[in-house]
Amino acid sequence: MRDRQDSRDQGQPGVGTGHRHAGRRRTTIPDLQPQARRLPRDRWRCAFCCRYAGGRAANRQAAAHERWRQRARSAVVCRAGGRLMSTLYIAGAWQAGQGELFHSLNPVTQQVLWSGQGATAEQVDHAVQAARQAFPAWALFSLDQRIAVLEAFAASLKQHADELANCIGEETGKPLWESATEVTSMVNKIAISVQSYRERTGEKSSPLGDATAVLRHKPHGVVAVFGPYNFPGHLPNGHIVPALLAGNTVLFKPSELTPKVAELTVKCWIEAGLPAGVLNLLQGGREIGIALAANPGIDGLFFTGSSRTGNSLHQQFAGRPDKILALEMGGNNPLVVDQVQDIDAAVYTIIQSAFISAGQRCTCARRLLVPEGDWGDALLARLVAVSATIEVGAFDQQPSPFMGSVISLEAARALLDAQRTLLANGAVTLLEMSQPQPGAALLTPGIVDVSAVASRPDEELFGPLLQVVRYAGFDAAIAEANATQYGLAAGLLSDSEARYQQFWLHSRAGIVNWNKQLTGAASSAPFGGVGASGNHRASAYYAADYCAYPVASLETGSLTLPATLTPGVRLG
Repeated sequence: MRDRQDSRDQGQPGVGTGHRHAGRRRTTIPDLQPQARRLPRDRWRCAFCCRYAGGRAANRQAAAHERWRQRARSAVVCRAGGRLMSTLYIAGAWQAGQGELFHSLNPVTQQVLWSGQGATAEQVDHAVQAARQAFPAWALFSLDQRIAVLEAFAASLKQHADELANCIGEETGKPLWESATEVTSMVNKIAISVQSYRERTGEKSSPLGDATAVLRHKPHGVVAVFGPYNFPGHLPNGHIVPALLAGNTVLFKPSELTPKVAELTVKCWIEAGLPAGVLNLLQGGREIGIALAANPGIDGLFFTGSSRTGNSLHQQFAGRPDKILALEMGGNNPLVVDQVQDIDAAVYTIIQSAFISAGQRCTCARRLLVPEGDWGDALLARLVAVSATIEVGAFDQQPSPFMGSVISLEAARALLDAQRTLLANGAVTLLEMSQPQPGAALLTPGIVDVSAVASRPDEELFGPLLQVVRYAGFDAAIAEANATQYGLAAGLLSDSEARYQQFWLHSRAGIVNWNKQLTGAASSAPFGGVGASGNHRASAYYAADYCAYPVASLETGSLTLPATLTPGVRLG
């Protein structure tokens, strides 16, 4: 589950009537890691400062860079003017990764934004040990002391809000207006988490006979947090903040597609005065996630991402009941439309549900259920007409677009392939999803009618592709809405409260909305799904539940004999 954010649907740019689809200083180089991996031959580039080069210039640059790689031991750098790349933060110190070299790209320009080496299994072990060593002291901090650090982190986020919003925008492709709302959500998470902790995992006591019954909570210990790419600041924050507040220490493994946002976020934690070893940053790809999940030194893992990866983690944790596992995964979410009076309000809500964040929120509507007949035809005609005018462009484009890019060219290609597959199986194009700019991960909104597809795939297509299913009656609409292995979000647009009550009663989902967009759930409420969408560990306001375990105690200040001994026991 990848999209929880306090988003507002007022004043968002790019939804209108106009049709538009956008879109040296030398440094002393220490010895580099001998393990530094060579870049692909057709795409030579170096840390931070070099774009792709071509022809003989690329070969000359590659040769020069390779000589420096062979000489260096402590980081990946560019002699032409780049900077030392210490990509990991372990035990309170930045250090170079010793694993595979990888990069993050601007999804539109393909410019290199960040480049460095990921961690190795040995460095994962080192980070786990650092977190384990830091845990006792951090857990002994009073709650007020931990809150003070978290509030200092919020202040640091505010101070660096513009920088962080720009970083999120350039690395994910989100428009700046949307990136700014993500930073705001990160700041707001602190106060919400404190309120949740006090309410759900605080201390309670009551008299019980000659003793006092006390309920307290303890942190699990060392927990891993796997972050997604679509909200690279806010969603990891939704695990990290309540985990630290409860007294855990954290190993943060961000998406390999958004390492720069993760690095900047960790720097804000450092600025807030978080003690060494309490939060450790492990950059890298899939192999690092596998190594961290398998490490016996962790006490739990909190994951936000795809169902496929979440299922793999669930299998990996099988037979390990001593570990806490919280999974936030995706959905094939239905939005049912009843015949409503305000057709433009319905169209706007559908667009906000299906196409915000370029369809890269896990609560986005994937299936639009529309009644058969003239009214449904009119709704779809209006939806197609308005969707065709949606502004799509680069994150910093002015005026601001409504939709930015998807995360990568690979993701864009996969979505276009999925559209072709649906059409080959009998779907009908209502509005073709297209790639307006070759070499950029920009996609226009797509709408396809899959009513005639005999066997519709029950999968999450994570992008701006909306599938329409026509229905003959409201009972059939509810049955179609529930025809999924997932159970994250479902919504109804209807003027009838009775129909909403029927829909709510029969919907199998963790989020059920009435006349509101599916996206933009509040952090002040629990967030989670059933079925293939999670493992019954709701996050957001309920994250406190999986960040600490309850300890029940019976307490009295003195040891005394009871007034009446148990039958059969004699002390005389």
